[in-house]
Order: sequence, then C-alpha cells, then structure tokens
Amino acid sequence: MTLTWQIALVFTLLIGAIIAFVRERTPPDLIALSLLIIIAATGLVPVKEVFSVFSNPAPITVAAMFVLSAALVRCGALDYLSSGIEKAAVLPYQVVLFLLVALVAFVSAWINNTPVVVVFVPVVLNLARRMGLPASKFLIPVSYAAVLGGVTTLIGTSTNLVANGMLIERGLPGMEMFGLAWVGVPITIVGAIYLALAGNKLLPARETLTSILSDDERREYLTEAYVPAGSHLIGSTLRAGGLVSARGFRVIEVVRDGIGITVDPDVTPLREGDRLVIACRPSGVARARATPGFDFTAEAGLEQIAAHESVVFEGAVAPNSEIIGQSVNELNFRQRFRVVVLAIHRSGQNVREKLETLPLEMGDILLMMGTEQAVNGLRQGDDIILFDKPPLPSWSLHKRIPLVLATIAAVVVGETIGQIPIHLGAIAGAVFLCLTGCIKPKQAYESIEWEMLFVIFGMLALGLAMERTGAALWLAHNVVQGVDAVVAAPHKPLVMLAAIYVVTMLLTEILSNNAVAALMIPIVLGIAREAQLSTQPFVIAVTIAASCAFATPIGYQTNTYIYGIGGYRFRDFVKVGVPLNLLCFIVAMIVIPIIWPLR
Repeated sequence: MTLTWQIALVFTLLIGAIIAFVRERTPPDLIALSLLIIIAATGLVPVKEVFSVFSNPAPITVAAMFVLSAALVRCGALDYLSSGIEKAAVLPYQVVLFLLVALVAFVSAWINNTPVVVVFVPVVLNLARRMGLPASKFLIPVSYAAVLGGVTTLIGTSTNLVANGMLIERGLPGMEMFGLAWVGVPITIVGAIYLALAGNKLLPARETLTSILSDDERREYLTEAYVPAGSHLIGSTLRAGGLVSARGFRVIEVVRDGIGITVDPDVTPLREGDRLVIACRPSGVARARATPGFDFTAEAGLEQIAAHESVVFEGAVAPNSEIIGQSVNELNFRQRFRVVVLAIHRSGQNVREKLETLPLEMGDILLMMGTEQAVNGLRQGDDIILFDKPPLPSWSLHKRIPLVLATIAAVVVGETIGQIPIHLGAIAGAVFLCLTGCIKPKQAYESIEWEMLFVIFGMLALGLAMERTGAALWLAHNVVQGVDAVVAAPHKPLVMLAAIYVVTMLLTEILSNNAVAALMIPIVLGIAREAQLSTQPFVIAVTIAASCAFATPIGYQTNTYIYGIGGYRFRDFVKVGVPLNLLCFIVAMIVIPIIWPLR
C-alpha cells in the first residue's frame, strides 16, 4: 500500500499531538480541538464529515453519566457507604486494604471514578489516623481500585463509553452492560489480592503536610494590627521594619483599603492605615503586641481588632473546581474563603515562594490557616476537599437517595435488556434527576468535565482522518506483515492481541485514556480485518488496556488527584503500578481469547 501525503500528514499530526500532550504546555482540550480544525482546514476529511463527530453518542453519554454520578454524591449516598469502612479499623491492615479496594471497585463500577475517589479520600485519611498508619499506605490502592472497578461494566468509566460509541457509529455491535465483567472482574479480584498482600511492603510511608508539624505549629492565633499615624513603619518595607525575621509571629498578608495586596518584603512600602494579618503561636502573642510600629488597640473610636484562635489544615483543589487556573491573588482568596494560604504542594514539591501568583491546578494541596468557623464554611463548598474529617451525609437531600439509585438502576436495566440504548437512557436519567430536584441544572452543568469531552471530540476527528485517508489501513497492513515475518502462524493472533494491549497501555501512561481509546479503535479494527480475525477481542483489549495503566501519576486522573495528597513521588507509582500492569496483562491475555475467540 502506497504512503500518500495525506497519510504522512495524519501521522505527523498524531506524533505532534502526542508530543504536545506529554509536554503539557497547552491544555489537552485545546490540542485536540486544534487537531480537528487542522483536519478540516487541510481537507484531509470534508468539513461536514469532520463535524459529524459531534453527533457521536459517546461524549453526550459521558456527560450524562457525570450528572448521574454528581447526583449520587450530592444526595449523600456515597457518604453513608464510605463511612462504614471506618468500622474496619480494628482489623489487620491486609484485611482492611482488601475490603477497601473491593468497596471502592464496586462503587466505581456504576458511577464515574473521580467523584468516588474524592469522596473516599477524607474517609481514608481518617481511617489511617485511627489505625496509626500514614495515609500513603491507602491512597494509591483507592485510586487503583476505582480504575479496576471501572472496567467491570459499560458505564464504569468514560473510556468504555467512548469505545462503545465508536463501535455503534461504525455499524458494529456495541458492548453489553456486563460484557466487560468477564475480564474486568478477574482483573479486579487479582488486583485486590495483590494490593492487600504486597501493599504494606511496596507502598511508601509518607507524611502529609500537616502531619510533619508539631502540635504548637498546627494551632496558631490569627489576628490583625494596623499601622497608625506617626508609626515608624510608614514608608518602610516589612524587612526594613524587622517584621520578616521577627520571632514568634509572622506577617502573612497586608490588607490595604479592604483588599489583600501583593507585598514584596524587600520593596513594597507600608502606608498609614495598612492592616497586617499576623499569625503567631500562643507563645508569640505577647511578643507581637509588644512590637512597636503597629497597634492592636482601638483608636479614633474604632473597636479593638480581636485575635482569633486558628488552625492549620490541608485541602485539595477538587476536580471541576471554579478556582482551577486562577491564582490566590486573582481569587482574592482570603476575602473569599476567610482563610490564608501558607503553602502549595504540587508534584511532590512544596511551594512557598510567589505562591500568590501561581495558577492553581486540580489536585494541588493547599496548606491553609483560618478560624474554625472559616474552616466549616470552606467545608460546605465544592472547590476544596478538606482532609480533617470525612464528609457528613447531605441531610437536606438524603431522602432522595432511593430516587437517584432507582434512576441509575433504570439506566442499567434498560441497556441490559436491550430496550433503551445507553446514550438515551443516560440523558433521560440526567434530565429526570434535574426535574425532580435531586440535582440543580447549574450543578449538573458544573459536574461535567467539559475539557474531557472536547478531548474526545478532537481525538474522534483524528481517528476519522486515519480511516478516511487510509492511514489506519496502511498501519494495519504493515503491522500484519511485520508479525507474519517473525511469528509462527499458530501464534500470530495472540501475539497481535498482546502487542495491541501493550501499546495501548503504554500510551495511556502518558496520554488521556479517552484519547487513547479514540485513537486505537480505528487502528485495531483495521488490523483485525487485515489479518482476517474477529474484531471484538481486539476492541476489548484496547478498552481494558486504556484504563488499566497504573505506573505513572499522570496515567489516570484519580492517580493525579491523590499524588500530592499522599505525599507520593513519581517512583512510588512505578514501584506499585508496574507489577499490577503486568498482572492485568496476564489475566487479559488468558481470559479475552477464551470469551471472545480470535478467529
């Protein structure tokens, strides 16, 4: 088969996209949409066909499942379920870990993985404290369990829905609701046993940010002072005024005209009327009040500024949070949340310098300080997940739990018996929950990971270009010829299946799992047809491998989320994840050819 310029351009776009995804300098959704635009603009695929990807049922099904998952979380159903695991704290570690993995996997088989992990993180942190173990002994298994459970049902993860939608679009039979369970359940059982037996040895003992602080450091007093008229501090910087190296207290923010301002301790001069937000340990309160230059007492009829006992605590930036992409300064963080950010933990590193201007990312760990009242207020929101205690059931909505569960069950049953397609059932379920008040329309829209949907659209366009230009067929032809040249005839189908699984798994370690599924499905369909083999086992292999990638913290969103929370390092995921990757591969290579014959 001839290599045309169209095929060469498609492979150039593919390689360029992979490089851009790995470098992470441009958001993945912009990369994917750029691919779509280039494909249409260069005429690789007619514009009308390119935009036909927006009629693919997979992305809209994924969006609807996000809404169903959010409704289940908001009504408190997962809180009731997750809180029960704390009663297992009296059992041995191996037993607790097996039960935890099994519970998380079961829940994630029915709803999106990310909210499952978000709900279970505070529960696991509290469980770890009760057992006297570091949280790092539990958090990686929670993330892995969510991934494992997701491959047991059609709705377990968005990757399954993407693969199913691509099959339906091509006129091929879609997946059954529990079809993946034949391989997904054995993989989950093997994974749970592996984590329970090897977890204590392989998982690191890492501390969270607040756990390394002393009791005195965890509890401070947060107070305000102002710079009065005639103060020697007027016109001086914080360092020149001796406030940077002061013992027992520290200035953590300067409020001018009611707004927290960016202060360079070596450059920014203080003005009359500036209010200094001061943090001091119990032993430093008297020293702070005795320091000349600013005043804690009432003047000109003003009431005395009170000192409030405050606590140092941690929280993670939640997925889909409104504060993602904005800095502490841009958010006016202290005025908005009534707490002060002391440090940011990201990718295994603590950031203390210029943290006011650092755009926040999903999974960032914020070390904060504020009063108990402010902490409780922050706990009620959806932007930051606090680690101090498990969430309480949502009493205002808990009566709607049966209705939400019945809706999800109806979606599952409708698809299982073949009466209601999954995309229609999921949309109908999401609309019904909005109409019945189980979730507000605004909350439903906010629960959808729009960036993921646009990545799917863009990669669907690239997959379409590979088919229309013949790139998928050219690649399939050369892969089949290469296998024919080096592998004996009886073993060729299994070798191809194994190669496809490994390539998909490796790509998923560095790219979005949905993007990999959208990219690989057209290729494996071409390979199967070129080799005159059944397409179904190859599609199943891609679907499983596109989720079961555990060796890096960037291979799956839940891995990224718990990366900083557990104080992990990159090598921790490699150490624990590579053996699990290998186990999943072995199980898949045994089960898939038995359930779905290769010929």
